[in-house]
Amino acid sequence: MISIDPEQNEERDNYKLLVGSIIPRPIAFVTTQSEEGVVNGAPFSYFNIVSSNPPMVSLSIQRPTGERKDTARNIYGNGEFVVHIVDRDNVGKVNETAASLPPSESEVDMAGLTKVPSTRVSVPGVKESKIRMECRLVQSVPFGGDGPGSDLFIGEIVQFHVDEAIYENGRIDPRGLDAVSRLAGSSYAAMGEIFSLDRPK
Repeated sequence: MISIDPEQNEERDNYKLLVGSIIPRPIAFVTTQSEEGVVNGAPFSYFNIVSSNPPMVSLSIQRPTGERKDTARNIYGNGEFVVHIVDRDNVGKVNETAASLPPSESEVDMAGLTKVPSTRVSVPGVKESKIRMECRLVQSVPFGGDGPGSDLFIGEIVQFHVDEAIYENGRIDPRGLDAVSRLAGSSYAAMGEIFSLDRPK
C-alpha cells in the first residue's frame, strides 16, 4: 500500500488521485444564464445528492487558474441553474459543450442542443435530456481563496422534468435512463451489470 500526503503533492497530482479513485461519478449538464441573456451549458462530475427533504443537489465548479467559469459566475449572479442527467443519447453533444468559449457565446447553441423554457426558474433547460431539475441556489462556499480552488453550490430542486417513457409509479427505470458516468482522463462508463443486496435488518 502506497501512502501519500496530499500536502506534499501538486494540485494536479491530487486531482489525478481523486478522479481516478472516486469512480464512477454522475455527470450534471448544467445550464445557466448571464446578465446579458446568454445561455451557458457545461458538464460537471463533481456533483451529487445532498438531501431529499428538501430535494437538493451539490455542484462543485473548479477554478484551476483562479478565474471563475461562466457557470459559477452566472449562478452567483442570479442564483438559478438547471441540472440535466447525461445519458448515452446526449453525451456526445454534452461533451462538445466542454469547449472553452467566450462568455458572449452559448455552448448550448454551438452544440446544437434545443433550449426549452423552465417552469419555476428563468434559466432554460435543454430538450435532449430525459431528466432535468430546475434549481435555486441555497448556499455557496468558495474554497482556495483568490487562487486555484473551487466553488461549491447547493441548490434546491424546485421542479423535476422526467421523460414519461422512463417513469413508472414514482420510480425511474435505470436501463431506460441509460445514464453515463465519468472516469479519469477522457474515459466514461455506461450502465453495467445491475445487482441487488438486501439491507441488513
